Amino acid sequence: MNDQQSYLTAEKFDELKKELDHLKTVRRKEVAESLEYARSLGDLSENAEYQEARDMQGAIEERIGHLEKVIKEAKIVAHDKKGDVIVLGSTVTIQKDKDKDSHTYTIVGAEEANIHEKKLSYLSPLGESLMGKIKGDEFSFETPAGKQKYKVLKVE
Repeated sequence: MNDQQSYLTAEKFDELKKELDHLKTVRRKEVAESLEYARSLGDLSENAEYQEARDMQGAIEERIGHLEKVIKEAKIVAHDKKGDVIVLGSTVTIQKDKDKDSHTYTIVGAEEANIHEKKLSYLSPLGESLMGKIKGDEFSFETPAGKQKYKVLKVE
């Protein structure tokens, strides 16, 4: 897969578009107003409010640039629930070798990976190892703690 490509679900794509619109229409205006107010306070060299507003403006512009790039390069992933092979959008249940507990993850693009939501990037070591596997496959991959062995219990 092309590393320049951003793979997103339709939901995440819409979420990023909404965030971009909010940043461009609401947050830019708020920061511009903050800058204007801070300028009215006088000496800019010792004006903490002005510096804070400039920093916020920089952060917002950086985020806008990032979102525009991601949205422009995004490829929307529509997962076929009938497939047995692990691909982007698959929900997989795996079990670590010699461990009783199983773990379920959804394989997603890097932009929407969030381990707390059980969304695993296909570019992560575990995600990369899972790609192309089917139910019953055993696989291993290297981590800083050494080689980890897993088995695929379920693919949705």
